[in-house]
Amino acid sequence: MDERRQADQARPARLVRPVSLVKLPGRYLAHQEGLPNLPVPQLQQTLDKYLLALKPLVPEEEWHHTSQLVEDFRTSGVGERLQKRLERRAKKTENWLSDWWLQTAYLEYRLPVVVHSSPGVVLPKQDFADRQGQLRFAAKLIEGVLDFKAMIDNETIPVEYLGGKPLCMNQYYQILSSCRIPGPKRDSIVNYSQVKKPPTHITVVHNFQFFELDVYNSDGSPLTVDQIFNQLEKIWGTSLQTNKEPIGILTSNHRNSWAKAYNNLIKDKTNKESVRSIQKSIFTVCLDGPIPKVSDEHYKSRVAAQMLHGGGSRLNSGNRWFDKTLQFIVSEDGSCGLVYEHAPAEGPPIVALLDHVVEYTKKPDLVRSPMIPLPMPKKLRFNITPEVKNDIEKAKQNLNIMVHDLDVKVFVFDVFGKNFPKAEKLGPDAFIQVALQLAYFRMYGQTCATYESASLRMFRLGRTDTIRSASVQSLEFVQGMEDSGKQNMEKVDLLRKAVQAHRAYTDMAINGKAIDRHLLGLKLQAIEDLVSIPEIFMDTSYAMAMHFNLSTSQVPAKTDCVMCFGPVVPDGYGVCYNPMEDHINFSVSAFNSCAETNAARMAHYLERALCDMQKLIQSTPKSKL
Repeated sequence: MDERRQADQARPARLVRPVSLVKLPGRYLAHQEGLPNLPVPQLQQTLDKYLLALKPLVPEEEWHHTSQLVEDFRTSGVGERLQKRLERRAKKTENWLSDWWLQTAYLEYRLPVVVHSSPGVVLPKQDFADRQGQLRFAAKLIEGVLDFKAMIDNETIPVEYLGGKPLCMNQYYQILSSCRIPGPKRDSIVNYSQVKKPPTHITVVHNFQFFELDVYNSDGSPLTVDQIFNQLEKIWGTSLQTNKEPIGILTSNHRNSWAKAYNNLIKDKTNKESVRSIQKSIFTVCLDGPIPKVSDEHYKSRVAAQMLHGGGSRLNSGNRWFDKTLQFIVSEDGSCGLVYEHAPAEGPPIVALLDHVVEYTKKPDLVRSPMIPLPMPKKLRFNITPEVKNDIEKAKQNLNIMVHDLDVKVFVFDVFGKNFPKAEKLGPDAFIQVALQLAYFRMYGQTCATYESASLRMFRLGRTDTIRSASVQSLEFVQGMEDSGKQNMEKVDLLRKAVQAHRAYTDMAINGKAIDRHLLGLKLQAIEDLVSIPEIFMDTSYAMAMHFNLSTSQVPAKTDCVMCFGPVVPDGYGVCYNPMEDHINFSVSAFNSCAETNAARMAHYLERALCDMQKLIQSTPKSKL
């Protein structure tokens, strides 16, 4: 179901400080127009690959039943008719998939965005431990984001490449000054970045209280770090009381409940203006209280939970507006990161921004600016009626259940990083994915449908497709690995074949030739045409293929950070990783309400699988490979 987060093997662009005077108007549009359109794969090809993808997942007799349904779909004219309609749609639109995907994967998805959709990022711990340090770092971070925004506005942002091909840069234009708005059946997104008078303020939240902070001077130049720091001090000083109603917690609720509460909330004129200010703001900064002390071993996992949900209604969950696309979180104890609403963009553009901001925060301040007194940042007022208070209470209860249910483990695998597989001429991403297959097989004695997101940004307005990491070859390898009768030579051979199969599927996916979005398109085309949904989509095999017990993503960054997200099914795992040169940052999530899953156990099996695969390769004489 819900999209899973960019495997994107994109090479992060080297982002340098722009010469702020450089402007290249029209460059973005010219670049976009040069990108190819997303193709509609051939029907025959997709159906053959679908049957192959089912092989490791479903019992033999089920597979034979499905292959009959596939044959009927292929020969009855039903498949051909939908394929033709899809091809016609592709001719008429910039991208036949992107709007459908936005609606079905995000805006019509009714579970809370918290945990179920919005990813978090854990940044390295900062070395401050007091309010001064917190506000100084937050000010620097704000300036860093504005520096990146100048590149977006001036169209000087370096174009990214994947396999030598330029990528669509549209997502960079969706992440600032945007916000999700709840609706009774489907949500919508507003984006104020392209309006005649774009917003010049950010939202700052402290002790559940929201402020509008102008970050530009009247001449359009951004405030300096010192000026921003002073404004943050004012905000901090006027929001010391912690007994305020956590209005932001409303945004964490089930989308239908939040839509009702939202309409109720904005009936009041003051509330409506305050909400509008948050929606229009460039981004949000959450000044959090310290997170509860835990041992060093559990620290990163606790921060990951803070980023994903805020720790509960008694901690920092009220210090958020979860519908906001970008929320940077800076805690008093030095822990920091962000949470982002997933509908407008995948991980890589967010991480590119983050890499830029982290580098920026390390620079010495260029100038100590003369202090021109600035007006007090505007506090956003909310009138809390008994009805709104009741909505807040219900949202608190639901959020606290989610907080207790999320089991998240962040760990650093430090035996090797991408250096080892690369030295063995194996793709690091494929190597890690095969290790995940081995870990899961050892835990459960079977394989499962596995989702790894692949970037479609080679195409105009491209989002993602699915790399299906559970393959015939990966199953042969994991079975072979556990077979004591097999020689190491044979096992290494199976390992290499599994890695190569993954690499081949990845190449197919990034070139727009994978099966998942094509199958979705055929199904949605049937719904749009008001014809009966073909049998192939009502089949048990299809349900099994779409039940992703492993939902995974590689999100590479220059910063030593890791992205994290919740599982997409009740009995599944969410696994995200950032392979660095000599170590790999992992986050693994599961739900406590499922007795069969456990994040720490999966992390342990994953570490063991990676080590065993390394040992296997090292113990096999090179010359015979």
